[in-house]
Amino acid sequence: MLGEVTNWLVKTIGNLGYGGIVALMFLESSFFPFPSEVVIPPAGYLASKGEMDLLTIIGSGTLGSLLGALFNYWLAARMGRPLLERYGRYLFIKGDVLAKADRFFQRHGHISTFLGRLLPGIRQYISLPAGLAEMDVGLFCFTTSLGAGLWVTVLALVGYWVGEQEVLLKRHLRIATAAVAVFAALICLAYILRLKGRFTSRS
Repeated sequence: MLGEVTNWLVKTIGNLGYGGIVALMFLESSFFPFPSEVVIPPAGYLASKGEMDLLTIIGSGTLGSLLGALFNYWLAARMGRPLLERYGRYLFIKGDVLAKADRFFQRHGHISTFLGRLLPGIRQYISLPAGLAEMDVGLFCFTTSLGAGLWVTVLALVGYWVGEQEVLLKRHLRIATAAVAVFAALICLAYILRLKGRFTSRS
């Protein structure tokens, strides 16, 4: 099944070019369940054949991810908060919960957004609480681009090296996902330790 999807995407991306990568990654980064693992590696494979440019693939994938994230951010900022303030009590979400979320993202929104972009199942939705808390848009774009760019780079390199071999591609994607998750955990731990160090020094 993956082989058929990959072959279709290789042809599709080859026909649509970099604009197709931007569009597909926009979908991946918004509400649509379209995994980046089946978009970027085929493009990386095309780069290994000299049919596309690896750096432009990474830039296009990152741009699409950012645009999709901004779409989610806008939806949450414009419609999510009024809905939660009006109907949140039916979901047991009270005003103090929203206030705590606001304070959290004001203090830790940058690291949360960056790390969220690296984790499967979270990367598509981390923009929603950021939008609800009205996180600074410039900082949101920077941390989103940083995290998405790192993930897209990993996927593009995997596709560049083993994109034609389905078994190796599956194996390396699992390894890459695990490695990035471990990296995110280490960054999170370092951030927590740094915060504790600041708190201790102030005490």
